[in-house]
Amino acid sequence: MISAVPPLLAQQIVASIKDVCGYDINFISTSGVIFASTNPARIGTFHEIGRQAAASGTAVEVRESHDFAGIQAGINVPVFHGGKVLAVIGITGMPDEVRRYAYLAERVTLLLVREQELHARIRSQADKRHFLLTALLDPARESESEVLQCLEEFHMDIRKPGRFLLFRISQTAEPADRGALEASIPQFFSQIGLSLYTFHYPGDFYAVMEEQSFQHSARAIQEFAAHFPGRLQAAIGKSCGLLQMETSFRSACTAARCLSGSARTYVLFDDLTLEVLLSSADDAARAQFLQKTIASLSDQELHILRAYFSENMSLSAASRELYIHKNTLQYKLNHIAEKTGWNPRRFQDAVLLFLALELQKS
Repeated sequence: MISAVPPLLAQQIVASIKDVCGYDINFISTSGVIFASTNPARIGTFHEIGRQAAASGTAVEVRESHDFAGIQAGINVPVFHGGKVLAVIGITGMPDEVRRYAYLAERVTLLLVREQELHARIRSQADKRHFLLTALLDPARESESEVLQCLEEFHMDIRKPGRFLLFRISQTAEPADRGALEASIPQFFSQIGLSLYTFHYPGDFYAVMEEQSFQHSARAIQEFAAHFPGRLQAAIGKSCGLLQMETSFRSACTAARCLSGSARTYVLFDDLTLEVLLSSADDAARAQFLQKTIASLSDQELHILRAYFSENMSLSAASRELYIHKNTLQYKLNHIAEKTGWNPRRFQDAVLLFLALELQKS
């Protein structure tokens, strides 16, 4: 809870209220020191009646100037929050004329303090989520006790398995779409009861969810991602212990790579098969394998191969798919064999060519 009105906020309030009423306004601490004022000469001076208003918790009106320190005619109204006096607002002028402005300033102050407190609480929760997710993904973490405490705060049971969720906003999406998604994703997380998440620049949301909760929400997650084709993809890692979440994170990244360049919006690591093997190949190995297999083929020839394999190597089915005669397809496949040294009509050669096509996609 905020224990005092920040000076910058207080100065903004007194300036705004003076624009409305034209009277000088002071913010007075509970000890009687003016810490914000429309009269700069009074900042840092002592205000006896302000101190009395803070001590008594009641408004004090002064109808004429006194010999007390810093006292002029006006009204001094305490600002309460959480049952405590945060500060006192004083307005210089005849009480009957300035009273309504004093209470207006008190209302405005209370609203702004509450808003600031809410923002501080939200920021604190966001910082905790970021710390916890960062720590869970660090196998060499040193703050184990703090991690366990945060997990408990987010109602996560370390005895139960969980999954890492990676929501990736496309960097080719329009700025307005990216902004809308950055707002919509946390709202969706709230709807499905997912509280442990953080934003990772430039467009990723990292999240951790208990396995049981994920099973209840998997369909909703899949449908949510499907609402934003070409703009959002969701990759779900394998199930593992919460304190071994780095394993699930790595598998989610593997799943995300399988979505790269694809129109699909959702993938579960558990459903991957050949993609797991292909994703483990580094760039040099990929380039070398493609160079030895399909690098010499034209886009049209690659299209023919894909159609041929998608129809389970059936000449008649593939020729219908490609709208060409069966003999023409056979001729083109023979030409591919001559160019690459691998015959797509031989099973072992076809396997290598199929793997090359899949590797090229991933």
